Amino acid sequence: MPDSPFSDLDRPPLSQAALNHALVRPGSLWSDIAVVDRTGSTNADLAHAVRDGARQGAVIVAESQFAGRGRLGRSWSAPPRSALTFSVLLRPDPPPARQGWLPLLAGLAAASAVRRLAEVDVRLKWPNDLLIGERKLAGVLAERVDSAVIIGIGLNVSLRAEELPVETATSLALEKAACTDRDPLLRAVLREIETHYREWSQAHGDADACGLRAAYLATSATVGRRIRVELPGERVLTGWATGVDAAGHLIVDADGREHTLSAGDVVHVRPDVP
Repeated sequence: MPDSPFSDLDRPPLSQAALNHALVRPGSLWSDIAVVDRTGSTNADLAHAVRDGARQGAVIVAESQFAGRGRLGRSWSAPPRSALTFSVLLRPDPPPARQGWLPLLAGLAAASAVRRLAEVDVRLKWPNDLLIGERKLAGVLAERVDSAVIIGIGLNVSLRAEELPVETATSLALEKAACTDRDPLLRAVLREIETHYREWSQAHGDADACGLRAAYLATSATVGRRIRVELPGERVLTGWATGVDAAGHLIVDADGREHTLSAGDVVHVRPDVP
């Protein structure tokens, strides 16, 4: 029998009509929210929409993705309706030099929303992961398409231990979270993204003026720790993560000097554990 959206009562489907009614209104960032049953990649779908002239604030949510992507082309998958997998389309006004903050902004927004509703201690691993302890709860992927930026988020909600893609992952259900209902979680994340994005845009992308950098650092699981950074070409950099600069780059003190790394510079960032 084909899988029905209602076959697993712990994993009810999302309502496109309810989400649009709650979030799409005059003056809001969100212009359209589409819920699709199954797609390859919500980021790829929005990339096509950008080329067709889609407006800022378009959102695509997939109940199931079969070709979801993480950073550097890594695959990402989850059983149907067990996760929040969605992408948002932004057309930022601040200059490209400051747009490196957008994936960090989205991660901070997701962490804030999850911490408030699910009552779990979520931290941010630079550049794109949400952690509970050392386990990955969610990932963020930002891609530029023409002058637009597409940000995809994959958040593990009701995955069981045997369904985790890797042993180092976790889910809200496994962490005994206070909320594992995807509808209020998605609404909260999108509202947090809108708030942070408006403040960042009004500050012309200045992460200090809008408080973004301070909020990010307060939630960081990377800054202040000794880390091991794997770079392309099997190079390794070991040192202390000391901050994030005005462009959203990670600052690492290693080998007696300061290194500034963009997300595109690194393969992996891990704690340096003896």
